[in-house]
Amino acid sequence: MGRPLFYEILEKPATSCIIAFCTAVWFYIQKKNLGYSHVGSSYETALEGHHWRIITSAFSHISIIHLVFNMSALWSLGIVEQLDHMGLGSLYYLQYSLVLVVLSGGLVIAMYHVLINRFKLEYFKRVTAVGYSCVVFGWMTILSAKQPSTKLNLFGLLSLPISFAPFESLIFTSIIVPQASFLGHLSGIIVGYGIAWGLIGGMNNFWAISMLGWIGVVFVISLKKSGACDFEFLEIESVTDPSLPSVRFLGNGRVLQMGSIPVAGVELV
Repeated sequence: MGRPLFYEILEKPATSCIIAFCTAVWFYIQKKNLGYSHVGSSYETALEGHHWRIITSAFSHISIIHLVFNMSALWSLGIVEQLDHMGLGSLYYLQYSLVLVVLSGGLVIAMYHVLINRFKLEYFKRVTAVGYSCVVFGWMTILSAKQPSTKLNLFGLLSLPISFAPFESLIFTSIIVPQASFLGHLSGIIVGYGIAWGLIGGMNNFWAISMLGWIGVVFVISLKKSGACDFEFLEIESVTDPSLPSVRFLGNGRVLQMGSIPVAGVELV
């Protein structure tokens, strides 16, 4: 018999709290009937002053399948919290999860900027991304560098050698879920290698608290600039436009529009 779940939760307190938080956000999104344009991050929303969505979109999931996939992978990666002897542990996990959320989200927007302005790919202006996959891929990468002999178990069915897991998962999700954000996942891998190789380091309680403080300042300023001072930050943009034909979401998370007017792309991260 396996160990009781209660003991697993005690050994992965930070992971458990993040999973609980993402699940609570998913319930809120479902209760309020919100969509990708309400909570997602895109180049266009960043230009409009909604910089805070880089943070909030990471913890937001629309599809239950997307939530379960991300949280299952994150639970397996919670082993990082048990590696205090390797200089990791729960505190390290929390500090660098914050780094991964901020830097990977910013890197995605920077990639969009290059694609739009350098290569004139206007499509990426309105590609909207949601999900915690950037951080998940980041931790896969860090663990693959720190402990390459580890196995990553997904759903209790699929076991991947952690040393190859980031790129295996990148290819796998791109094939199985065409809507998955290749750039979002890639940004998590890049930031993950930066942390694992010591290119991004020096995080401690002081810098983590300072980063949270600056995030709070930018959060409030961007809310003010975007006209969301009432803090209804999950319900800013309307997705209803009578001039557009009806839109429905299929079970696999892909968007089907009945008509010829294009809608913004959606990517799952």
